[in-house]
Amino acid sequence: MTTTTLKEPLRGSPAGAATREPRRRTGRIRRAGLPYLLLLPALILELLVHLVPMVIGIVMSFKELTQFYIRDWGTAPWSGLGNYKVSVDFDAPVGEALLHSFFVTVAFTLLSVALCWLIGTAAAVYMQDTFTGRGLLRALFLVPYALPVYAAVITWVFMFQHDNGLVNHVLHDQLHLTDKPSFWLIGDNSFYALLTVSVWKGWPFAFLIVMAGLQNIPAELYEAAALDGAGRWQQIRRITLPSLRPVNQVLLLVLFLWTFNDFNTPYVLFGKSAPEAADLISVHIYQASFVTWNFGTGSAMSVLLLLFLLVVTGVYLVLTTRGRRTGDV
Repeated sequence: MTTTTLKEPLRGSPAGAATREPRRRTGRIRRAGLPYLLLLPALILELLVHLVPMVIGIVMSFKELTQFYIRDWGTAPWSGLGNYKVSVDFDAPVGEALLHSFFVTVAFTLLSVALCWLIGTAAAVYMQDTFTGRGLLRALFLVPYALPVYAAVITWVFMFQHDNGLVNHVLHDQLHLTDKPSFWLIGDNSFYALLTVSVWKGWPFAFLIVMAGLQNIPAELYEAAALDGAGRWQQIRRITLPSLRPVNQVLLLVLFLWTFNDFNTPYVLFGKSAPEAADLISVHIYQASFVTWNFGTGSAMSVLLLLFLLVVTGVYLVLTTRGRRTGDV
């Protein structure tokens, strides 16, 4: 009886090379597909949480969707561009109110971003020096950023109270800077109250990012500048700020988008109806949608806001990229 034994092809034979090649190809495919497989859960969540609601909101903006069609919004009449025409008709009450809210939001965002960046950068530069208690002070600086938004803003609501708030107690009773206690949550002062809370809550993020960027600047540059007779301000202007340009470009864009879209701070601070002086566009869209039950117009306003932010982001990225290439040349 003859027994036949199947042997594995020799390594140097053509059959062995042909067998190894599919294995190598399969291994490369697996290694190349593993990152995408790991990203798949995040992509699915992003699709469900952001993209699908965005598409639904865009469709709703073309419908005459009111409280009468909430149960089955798909049966709402098709209005075409009617909601957009109402939103951008600045001679009508709806468009005029939206334009006012847009200007308030732009002013608020520019001031908040500028102050957050300025305070955060100054604190980060100051923290580069070694002194006793620096670690504790760094931790204290990050407390506003670490606190939950609702807890922090509700605390500010109590501090801004007219009769027994801490702000009026310090400004009026102790420092005597005002003739009488001020109303901070209504009237024109509401804008400054909102700006104060936004800066207090946002500058630690700028501090954290700038402080991380400062770690990449070699200490030899400052030592050489000091030997050449450069003072502290000259070192900041000639070394620190140019070296932080890539970090600041991303930081300012993120702060702008976060602040322009901020809904939690004004909503918790003022409630469903914000004062006219602090009528941010996020709260204005909420009122147009969930207070007046005109979801079609509110969706159109949201789409217009999205287009505006996309245009601003695109222009900003083009300008910063062009400036970076010019600086490199």
